[in-house]
Amino acid sequence: MNAGKTQNDLPRKGRSLWADARQRLYRDKIAMGCLCVILLYVIVAIAAPVVFAGWHDNYNYRMSNAPPGKEYFLGADVFGRSVLQKTMLGATLSMSLAFLANIIAVPLGMLIGAIAGYFGKYIDDFIVWLYTTLSCIPGIIRLIAIKFAFMDRILFEGAWCEIDLGSMPGLVIALSVTSWIGTCRLVRAETMRLRELDYVQAARASGRGSFGIIFRHILPNVMHLGIIQFSLGFVMTIKSEVILSYLNLGVPGMPSWGKMISDANMDLVVGRWWELTAAVSAIFFVVLAWNIFGDRLRDALDPKLKNVD
Repeated sequence: MNAGKTQNDLPRKGRSLWADARQRLYRDKIAMGCLCVILLYVIVAIAAPVVFAGWHDNYNYRMSNAPPGKEYFLGADVFGRSVLQKTMLGATLSMSLAFLANIIAVPLGMLIGAIAGYFGKYIDDFIVWLYTTLSCIPGIIRLIAIKFAFMDRILFEGAWCEIDLGSMPGLVIALSVTSWIGTCRLVRAETMRLRELDYVQAARASGRGSFGIIFRHILPNVMHLGIIQFSLGFVMTIKSEVILSYLNLGVPGMPSWGKMISDANMDLVVGRWWELTAAVSAIFFVVLAWNIFGDRLRDALDPKLKNVD
């Protein structure tokens, strides 16, 4: 009886938002190219500390400020150290900080935003007042202020889990507490819409608690916003780390793209362009790749643009 039906008459299997987004990204050659660039930076960031473990001891004053050549592919700095090694180790610092800061800031912003949007009233007013007040202060000023407050301070001094706030942990905390605001705003607005939908009302009527609804029904439905903010937050964190390192407020004792720019800011006057060019090029390509991939990811995860084919 079904022999006369054509392929177009048969029901089509639907695709979830995640499956549709994955298919869109696979078809987008530019997004896949940017993802490959990002993965290359990740591999370099992981491998560089292992491959160049003795970088700090590789002083070679005979090759001080040597231009690019056979011995040093990207030239040498004033201490005769390889600029290529410094650039790759700078990727380790930037990518590590960006990952750690966003893995804290994005879930924090999602949770605070969901609480504000779901409960409303005084809780919402307080949270809105908090992030509005913080937003009035330029982000880089907040970072510098927190970094100065953490300078030469050790948390849990003398304990087994001693944390040096003047080093990497302090910078991660500073970047995290200043990066959650954008995520909070987006999730709050979406939660205010979701809390009025039928499935949330049904969960409330069945006696499920408020936090059970938030974790079971609200947060999974705003997860795409968190993923987008995570990708876009990488760019802001990398740029913030470069600025802080340029101002000598980064992680002491670790190579950084910002520190390389700071050390080489007078080199162009005497014709030494290689260290500055290496640092700027490394920043340019990773920021460009994350920006393009973040935009394509946002388009792919937008339900309003979901392909109906």
